[in-house]
Amino acid sequence: MKLSFLKTLCLVALFSCISCKKEESPDTKSVTTATNEVQYARSLAIYKHKGYTRIKVLNPWPNAQKNYTYVLKEKNGVVPDSLLQYPSIGVPLESVVVTSTTSIPYLEILGVAKRLVGFPHTDYISSKETRKLIDKGVVKNVGQNEQLNIELLIDLNPELIVTFGIDNTNPMIDNLEKSGLKVLLQADWMEQSPLGKAEWIKLYGALFGKEKEAKIQFDKIVKNYTDALALVATKKPTATVLYGAMYQDQWYVAKANSWVAQFIKDAKANYLWSDVGGTGSIGLPLERVLDKAKNATYWIATGPYRTVTELANTNPHYSQFNAFRTKQVYTFEGKIGATGGTVYYELAPSRPDLVLKDYIKIFHPELVPNYTFAFAQKLN
Repeated sequence: MKLSFLKTLCLVALFSCISCKKEESPDTKSVTTATNEVQYARSLAIYKHKGYTRIKVLNPWPNAQKNYTYVLKEKNGVVPDSLLQYPSIGVPLESVVVTSTTSIPYLEILGVAKRLVGFPHTDYISSKETRKLIDKGVVKNVGQNEQLNIELLIDLNPELIVTFGIDNTNPMIDNLEKSGLKVLLQADWMEQSPLGKAEWIKLYGALFGKEKEAKIQFDKIVKNYTDALALVATKKPTATVLYGAMYQDQWYVAKANSWVAQFIKDAKANYLWSDVGGTGSIGLPLERVLDKAKNATYWIATGPYRTVTELANTNPHYSQFNAFRTKQVYTFEGKIGATGGTVYYELAPSRPDLVLKDYIKIFHPELVPNYTFAFAQKLN
């Protein structure tokens, strides 16, 4: 009798364990098999689950020593034990602080700009919609990126601060977290694919419960970009392009795998530094730039210049370039907001379709005769 009882007890325990494993497996399975909803961005991954969303931020700065995972928890959502080690953020957000102007268009596109309560150095914001919120006192100036006003931030008590780091040492971010403020790292600036940058709107869709709206808007941008590519599909790149300008004693040109170089390539023109691998830019002396780009067809200058005379006043050697003499000099940085912010820096990352159309208008104007530049301006 005792032996029979023990056998029964063992069987009960065995089936209980099997039952426990079956109850745990759906969580484990869903965490490991959910599909990444991000297609183009390389520093962002979004995994949607029932009641919560996993966000992974990869390579948030050059040579980052680790990646970051965040859990966006919906009301009454249940997060698996395996994810409790990561920061949990309640969504949808009702208040947020962002620290990069590139985030402003995402908020406006999704209709949640009024949930922005703080931004560092608000003069950098060019958008008329958000500037009205600043003027009304809805959006507070919270200092500068490296010196955020933590006391003010504690007083504002935003549900999340979306910021960025530039290297493995981020004392300001550490101080924010020590003060009890929730922080999420954004790495859109690390993206080199034009559509990859724009896809970060999906992060804000997840943060504000606007996933469907974010997808719809991003899909429109992808279609517009694809349609623009089709315009030049049969064109052979014949024009040669110089990019940049002197800064102190160096001329910084974009490398072959950079955001800028990709636009020039997609618009079917020959970028003169397409043989320099890597992302970002490289500093060169003026003599080397002149040697390679003296006869370039077009010059995309960096800086808020309006005329070739104004450009020449910064360096008399500029007049030696063929593009300067033929007045084929353009800038994307000429449009300035009411308080000095550059419209291109703020809006272009979220609207690569407009940037590409601008480049096509420069290199192949006959293809888009009725198109008006969104950002680019020809220097008179």
